[in-house]
Amino acid sequence: MPKAKKHIVIIGAGFGGLYAAKKLIRSMHKITLIDKNNYHLFQPLLYQVATAQLAPEDIAYPVREIFKNKRNITVLNETVSTIDLDNKKVLLECGELVYDKLIVATGVKPDYFGNDSWRIHAPPLKTLGDALIVRRKILSLFERAESEMLHPCEPYPLNFVIIGGGPTGIELAGALAELSKYSLKNEFRKIDPGRTKIYVVEAGNSILPGFPSILIRAAEKSLNKLGVILKTGYTVTDISGDELTLNAHGHEEKITSKVVLWAAGVRAYQTAKIFQNNKKINTDNKGRIIVEKNLTLPSYPDVYIIGDLAHFEVNGKLLPGTAPVAIQEGIFAAKHIMQNVETQFNYFNKGSLAVIGRNSAVADFGKLKISGFLAWILWIFVHIGYLIGFRNKTFVLIKWAWNYFIRKSTARIIYNFNHKQNGKTE
Repeated sequence: MPKAKKHIVIIGAGFGGLYAAKKLIRSMHKITLIDKNNYHLFQPLLYQVATAQLAPEDIAYPVREIFKNKRNITVLNETVSTIDLDNKKVLLECGELVYDKLIVATGVKPDYFGNDSWRIHAPPLKTLGDALIVRRKILSLFERAESEMLHPCEPYPLNFVIIGGGPTGIELAGALAELSKYSLKNEFRKIDPGRTKIYVVEAGNSILPGFPSILIRAAEKSLNKLGVILKTGYTVTDISGDELTLNAHGHEEKITSKVVLWAAGVRAYQTAKIFQNNKKINTDNKGRIIVEKNLTLPSYPDVYIIGDLAHFEVNGKLLPGTAPVAIQEGIFAAKHIMQNVETQFNYFNKGSLAVIGRNSAVADFGKLKISGFLAWILWIFVHIGYLIGFRNKTFVLIKWAWNYFIRKSTARIIYNFNHKQNGKTE
């Protein structure tokens, strides 16, 4: 006798949710995939949209297009208000869904460590909207600097500050340096893009925490060659208007900058609110949910928490919030549902990569550690492989080749739109 069909609800169309759905559609179960956006976003390349190397549509793909020929999946462009675990219900703006199995992959948001007022001065890089805001800030500063040379007005320093020395901050710094030194060369008549100063502020003792020291040194060498100024061991104590206040061992320093970008930390979305302050759910200090070895919630074996939202440790070390982790967790959750067997999630470490401008990257594959051009080539093919949709893969590869040989980008359009943050218009 065939097994009864289950209703599987997946919240979030990021890497974890998307790959879980792609695996589950091979079954006969009914699937509902919910996301507040109607597209899957390739977040690792957001910095390339922000620095005008790629267009927004190059790293986003419509979710409905992915599953258009799969009749057992329904895609909803909705926002989840609460999840009633005891009654197995997901409450939406337009009603509710009853589930048999639930996969939650809602991801994380920027963490300003209690200083949320800083967001208006230092935008994050987590969404397409963020990337376009950052792009506008960057390009507008160069345009303003050109006008200053022709008209008497208050000069703006060509300073850029990136707060956070992890992979996102380092990749952003490298891309900014390439933009100012090469891509904009000969396009401006009056200013010297070479006068640009790019700062990376990192509270830790070194950039790229978690990477081996040999690769950290290689990354620092590449960034120094690009003229990036590294401020390691500095904490940000205030961001007010165009001025940052830094502190290192009691020594205070101020930097004036019109463009400050936040890449310093993340925390889970409103976990307690979504789960109705359920006392059975345990979280870490970043709001990530502590899960069982099979990625389910304690006391709720039909609920899976995956991706950046999940707190899962291997040998006492928390798994990072990266695409490979989310993908493997999504696939595991789907297999666990289909096979209905007691198994444990085992993460296969595929390595860590970070690109630092043209021809330079670092790659940590455990015993194998690579830096320079070879790591950069590996980075390209890994990221192309993760992109969703043939069109996206082809277009991005063509644009990267064009940018590499010509050193010119076709995506340097400044979008002027009103964007509200914390009640203020950006």
